[in-house]
Amino acid sequence: MTRKICVITGTRAEYGLLRRVMQEIKDDESLALQLIVTGMHLSPEFGQTYKEIENDDFVIDKKVEMLVSSDTPTGISKSIGLGIIGIADALQELKPEIVILLGDRFEIFASACAALVACIPVAHLHGGEVTEGAIDDAFRHSITKMSHIHFVGTEEYRKRVVQLGEHPDSVFNVGGFGLDSINNLELVSKEEIEKSLDFRFLEKNLLITFHPETLEKASTAFHFQELLDALSTLENVGLIFTFPNSDTGSRSLIQKLEYFAANNNVYIFKSLGQLDYFSLLTQVDGVVGNSSSGLLEVPSFKKGTINIGDRQKGRLQATSIINCQPDKNAIIKALNTLFSQKYQESVNTTINPYGTPGASSRTVSILKSLDLDNLVKKSFFNLDVNI
Repeated sequence: MTRKICVITGTRAEYGLLRRVMQEIKDDESLALQLIVTGMHLSPEFGQTYKEIENDDFVIDKKVEMLVSSDTPTGISKSIGLGIIGIADALQELKPEIVILLGDRFEIFASACAALVACIPVAHLHGGEVTEGAIDDAFRHSITKMSHIHFVGTEEYRKRVVQLGEHPDSVFNVGGFGLDSINNLELVSKEEIEKSLDFRFLEKNLLITFHPETLEKASTAFHFQELLDALSTLENVGLIFTFPNSDTGSRSLIQKLEYFAANNNVYIFKSLGQLDYFSLLTQVDGVVGNSSSGLLEVPSFKKGTINIGDRQKGRLQATSIINCQPDKNAIIKALNTLFSQKYQESVNTTINPYGTPGASSRTVSILKSLDLDNLVKKSFFNLDVNI
């Protein structure tokens, strides 16, 4: 009898980390993959990235609309409510035996709420991490407490999940899932990228993604303008932007970006897709912004990352990361460091702290053998014993 495992995904980035897990489940005759797609994937504003999932030959069992046409705190809260309702209905129909959730976004928080109430065991990926500049931090730890089995990226994160009261036997350090995506994609050449994306690389090039700092909502737009002002000082540098996530305040960033693009020679993509994104990483001089990818995946490409502000504060970092404040002069200084010969030579020795490829296969192997009886009944694990 096949074990039904339901994967829920709401954003392009999170799907990129889940893709190999999904493929391993799909290819295993003892498992049945179910797929619920929600959030940004279904939004025309953010590129309708569910089409990329279908192009990867996955069958979407349920599409759950949850995003309202507002990026205000009230709008995001309403989206969470709609997500819980829609995911609850989908789970009731699909009746999975395990639900897989990755990360820390509000779409995944809504999914965890629905699965918990339905008494469906939840496997949580990439828990135990810390990002002090975003409300995602609280969502992530809440999802951990609503989950029953945990697959983390490092030993430090394993200990933190245990610190949250989860039993050590339920927490597995399998490594970073992004490394599997890198390892299993045949990246395209510089010429093919230019042709498919219809642009030309310059002498130097940067890949830029800046998301709202959801705990700094009053200053996010100001911080982004500081970044744009710093980038405007560069000469003969190709600027390749991807859209921010659908977080509180994202629309003001998009408006500023579109205005900046109208007056500068830059390229904007709502979503690049994993193949084009990773292929671009092989060609650019570095990435700039505050995306988790700059810390989780970029070091594996031996490329530099300028990490701006506090959105990723607390997350484990490689030595290649250049941290700076969201201030024009600080960003310019960081850009000068990034482009320096000394720094560019140093990134060649970068070691990604998120381990080696294989997280997906290790995870699926554990899920196959997992005893589901009484899994949803948890006891709080106290730290007065040796872990």
